[in-house]
Amino acid sequence: MALPVEEWRLCVARRWDALEPALRERLAAASLHDTLRLGCGLLRPEAEAAALRRLCRRAPAGKEPAAARFYREEGNRLFGRRQYGAALRLYSQAVSHELPGSPEVSVCFANRSAALFHLGCFEVCLEDIARAESHGYPDRLLPKVLLRKAECLLCLGRLQDAANALSAVENKIAMDGIMTSAAHQTLLKKLSQLKTKIREKESCPPPAREACGDIQRKSEIWEGNDSISGASSSLSLNFDTERGRHLVAIQDIHPGQNLLQEEAFVSVLCPGESVLLQDSDETAWDTRVTNADLYCHRCLVQLVASVPCRGCSYAKYCSQNCADVAWEQYHRIECSLGALLLTLGVFCHVALRTVLLAGFAEVSRLVEGSHDNDKDLHNPGARWEHPSEAPGTRTGTRGIPGCNDNGQYQSSYQAVFNLLPHAEKHSPEHKFLCVLSVVAICKQLQEAGLEAAVLNRESSEKCSEPEICEKTSCELSPELKIMAEAMLRHVLQLQCNAQAITVMQESVSGDGAVVNKKPVRLATAFFPVLSLLNHSCCPNISVSFSGTAATVRASQPIPSGQEIFHCYGPHRCRMRVAERQQLLSQYFFKCRCQACLDELESDVKSVVSMRNSFLCPSCRASMQGEDMLCCSNEACAISVSRESLSRRLRDLQQQIKKALELLKDRKADQAIKMLLKCQMDAGNFLSPKHLLMGEMEDHLAQVYATLGKWQEAARHLKRSIEIVEVHHGPSSVEIGHELFKLAQILFNGFAVSEALSTIQRAEKILSVHCGPQSTQIQELQEMKTCLLELPRSILQRT
Repeated sequence: MALPVEEWRLCVARRWDALEPALRERLAAASLHDTLRLGCGLLRPEAEAAALRRLCRRAPAGKEPAAARFYREEGNRLFGRRQYGAALRLYSQAVSHELPGSPEVSVCFANRSAALFHLGCFEVCLEDIARAESHGYPDRLLPKVLLRKAECLLCLGRLQDAANALSAVENKIAMDGIMTSAAHQTLLKKLSQLKTKIREKESCPPPAREACGDIQRKSEIWEGNDSISGASSSLSLNFDTERGRHLVAIQDIHPGQNLLQEEAFVSVLCPGESVLLQDSDETAWDTRVTNADLYCHRCLVQLVASVPCRGCSYAKYCSQNCADVAWEQYHRIECSLGALLLTLGVFCHVALRTVLLAGFAEVSRLVEGSHDNDKDLHNPGARWEHPSEAPGTRTGTRGIPGCNDNGQYQSSYQAVFNLLPHAEKHSPEHKFLCVLSVVAICKQLQEAGLEAAVLNRESSEKCSEPEICEKTSCELSPELKIMAEAMLRHVLQLQCNAQAITVMQESVSGDGAVVNKKPVRLATAFFPVLSLLNHSCCPNISVSFSGTAATVRASQPIPSGQEIFHCYGPHRCRMRVAERQQLLSQYFFKCRCQACLDELESDVKSVVSMRNSFLCPSCRASMQGEDMLCCSNEACAISVSRESLSRRLRDLQQQIKKALELLKDRKADQAIKMLLKCQMDAGNFLSPKHLLMGEMEDHLAQVYATLGKWQEAARHLKRSIEIVEVHHGPSSVEIGHELFKLAQILFNGFAVSEALSTIQRAEKILSVHCGPQSTQIQELQEMKTCLLELPRSILQRT
């Protein structure tokens, strides 16, 4: 959720409508500095601030022992059913809600270690056992956990450590005296079994693994750019009045060539869909899993067993190190604002974290410098309309906004600050929403006694227990106003410069033999160098992410002198030109890329229009027209409204959704019947190359793979690939993902020769878009290695 919750937006809209017309006019025309100055006095404690406090109660982010108990008990219930993955996630929720140092938190860690053991995550299991011990796990229960530790070490081949752990168990039992209960007898029996296993492994060590099967990772050749942080030397930073700042190739670039590697200056995890509690006394704990539960809130790596924040239940980390670094850099200030930040949306959260990472001194320097620039706006003799017009800035990068005094464009706060906020182009209502939201955050910081920490004037230890300010409606200090002005600037910048960090999220079909992956928005970030790329509906690069790092690669040959183009979302293969232009309006420009010009200035129809067209329900010829569609077959001459066919399409999509629910419930046969019926219905009014036809083939392949019917699965997936290729092209990343799935099906179906050729084609495409070290490339290489190690007689038969 980028923007605040709807209720807050409506509340602010009512406040805007109630303002005097003269004040609305002043706010509409004001600079960022004056907008902030005026907005500080418009957040009324008894109205907007009170409404915001009520909304925050619906997004609880504090520690709640009652919630911890609920999640732990639910975890125990699922553990008893051997649903170890689901139990693991619930135990992690319980850990997040327990108070640090409480006896119950050690039990949560111990329970989670048991789930991790059954899932084969032995290293992480050992970490949780250590956490349970360090948090004071009950002494009477310790032998069972120590036996689990020994078994983990045994599974990892650390025999001496396993033996030492068993000795600790024996010593513990000896200290506790004679034990005759059934539970204690079970412990002794397990102890004896593990000692026997250790002796067996010591007497018969496993054979050394052959190195020939190891996958060799290809290293990418990289020559850095002296002027642009993280960019290849094949790029140049240019500036002109029409395109602004942009990157251009200064040598011929080949597909797959690495052009840019950049770590996000700041990123904030998107929480995902969650249920906000209603205004009532009832408590409802949500057991659904969102991105906030699956990924580290600092580095964005996928979580196995999260490390909780010491102060809130929301933030979760992959390690204690990540938790400590986040706390020191920004979370010690954000922690108590969790509910407020969830209510006001990701853009406000990114804005706050940006100024916290930059530090008050740098923020103040740049904000005050921007005031000088505002003064120059009223003195034509003291400024130039564009930096390129100023003396000494006509050549090179010196003088281009965001560059330092040496003419270098770095991934720095200065570069972030100089991204365009387009303050004059945002609607006055939107700017008012942003300024009240920012003021609300800064007033909360002041009331919570966190101002000194925000201004870097207090140690992190003192910040862990902020003093509450007595004056809850006091005016913001001059320093906090500077931070608020920068935050307002960043919230406005994000509409045009926010970069979504995406991951290929897995959805496993059936027994997990075939893994479907789809791109999912994981976080919102500022990438100041990546933001230099202008948009095209037919881009010449691909962007991939690893944690908080972005990599840009050429997706096609780029001749020297050509601009490097990114796609901001609307792509010629997915949308008609009218839809693209409408979506791109949020960036305050009209797209004039070649794809748009071809469709706007000629009779050329878009790929989407040609392929995603309707057929005549009577004769199945193509339908033509806008609101009222007419059959292209003159002998038929049937006319149907676009809305009626669109409604039929929506009904079909609902039926497909129901079929996928049947598959999720392991009712594969029923899912097949429903999908085949949908396919038959679709054939009566959709073009054979309609993307939905391809999606149905893909879903059928998924169901047949679940049943182990590999040939049927491959047949349907090949049909899907044909349709995807028509829409996206033979070397697109979409084709690469489809070929990856086909390789898995052929591999599992033992179609060795065809699997190898499919792997080779998928590797070639995905290495261009995702790089040779991507997860999918590694999996393809592992499949290829496995197939090539089969006996020659089998390879010859297949």
